[in-house]
Amino acid sequence: QVQLVESGGGLVQPGGSLRVSCVASGFTFSNYDMSYYRQAPGKERELVAAITTGGDSTKYADSVKGRFTISRDNAKNTVYLQMNSLKADDTAMYYCKADLIRGLLTIAYWGQGTQVTVSS
Repeated sequence: QVQLVESGGGLVQPGGSLRVSCVASGFTFSNYDMSYYRQAPGKERELVAAITTGGDSTKYADSVKGRFTISRDNAKNTVYLQMNSLKADDTAMYYCKADLIRGLLTIAYWGQGTQVTVSS
């Protein structure tokens, strides 16, 4: 059974930090590119950060560059999102996603999300 389980969300004050984790099971984690998306109320889901299978390449949304860091530990089947200097605009549900693209084959799995609220 495929599972992506996020944790680490919560309430934090502006300027604070949080680390969100996503633990995968039921598939070969190291074969999948991983990413975090977020969705705020009334807004579309957007890509926050992504990392390749070996962790050698990452990309970020312009709005989080320099503040967020995505990383992965393939031995622990876990991907992390370290969020620093948090702003009220970062308030959203954060989802992790696993992607596998092999020629015409595309597989994607989503986690259930974890809420991040930035407020004083």
